[in-house]
Amino acid sequence: MKTVAEIQQTILELSKSDRDQLSRWFHELDWERWDAEIEQDSHDGKLDFLLAQAVQAKADGKLQEL
Repeated sequence: MKTVAEIQQTILELSKSDRDQLSRWFHELDWERWDAEIEQDSHDGKLDFLLAQAVQAKADGKLQEL
C-alpha cells in the first residue's frame, strides 16, 4: 500500500481535470460517510434531544419563521 506522502505526490502529478474529478469523488465520499454517521446517531437516539428541544420550543411559542 502507498504511503500518504506517495499518494500526495501522485495527486500533485494529476491533470487539473483528474484532480477536479478526484476532489468531487472525495467530497461525495465525505458526505456519504457523514450521512451514514448522522443516520446511525439518529437510530441510536443520540439526536433525540434535538427533537425534544423543537417540541418544547413549539409548545412555548418560540419557533421562528425562516
